[in-house]
Amino acid sequence: MSSQELVTLNVGGKIFTTRISTIKQFPASRLARMLDGRDQEFKIVGGQVFVDRDGVLFSFILDFLRTHQLLLPTGFSDFVRLQREAFFYELDSLVDLLNQHLLQARPALLEVHFLNRSTQTFFRVFSSCSKTMEMLAGRITMFVEQRAAPIWNSNSFPPQMTLLQLPPQRPSYHDLVFHCGSDSTTENQTGIRYVSIKPDNRKLANGTNVLGLLIDTLLKEGFHLVSSRTISSEDKSECFVFQRIKSPELLTISKTPKLETTIKPEQPQKKK
Repeated sequence: MSSQELVTLNVGGKIFTTRISTIKQFPASRLARMLDGRDQEFKIVGGQVFVDRDGVLFSFILDFLRTHQLLLPTGFSDFVRLQREAFFYELDSLVDLLNQHLLQARPALLEVHFLNRSTQTFFRVFSSCSKTMEMLAGRITMFVEQRAAPIWNSNSFPPQMTLLQLPPQRPSYHDLVFHCGSDSTTENQTGIRYVSIKPDNRKLANGTNVLGLLIDTLLKEGFHLVSSRTISSEDKSECFVFQRIKSPELLTISKTPKLETTIKPEQPQKKK
């Protein structure tokens, strides 16, 4: 195969190499027109076509160009963002396929793992919907006690404690991890971790109280409890499963009509 038959794209930092014929699968698409250099969204940098868009989502778009099929991984939830990319590349066939997904109500699943160990309680939340995780991450805040720096003449006074604000851990777009209770930060220093969940805003150190507030928050967001089970009675480890039937998100695109330039033939000048 000649190198002239291939094209390399840098989409948001991710590199893709494919046939030019694959890019031109849909002649009316913006992708098919990008190789002529007239579209300012596509720039040639170091022999590669640079596109300032989401590279992860482009992998699904390229797979669609190759197979004419929409195959997405289990638990995929970014249909609206992928449809937005399909609109950008003007792939009408892919937009229509995504509309079929968006018009179907899809259940959002969420699991809360609750582990109680002596003076500490650990929480791990998993959801099939990344937007749900973004909502919870924006509401949940941890605070940890820290001793203030001692003052030279304050030996007779107990050290003052300050609260340091910490965000919950995000191992992935679908995970959220945090814990509360006693927290040994060093050999000579023991603090307390508190958890605050908006809009309640109380700082709670007791894991049972945090669990109750978290479940109450999920119920108010439209989730309902499907099942609960004890994973380990010795460690007091439990798992709660929630479900919410999501209303389909309809994406309305208002396209600004492109101005068409009409080139009129030059009129011959009349001879005087």
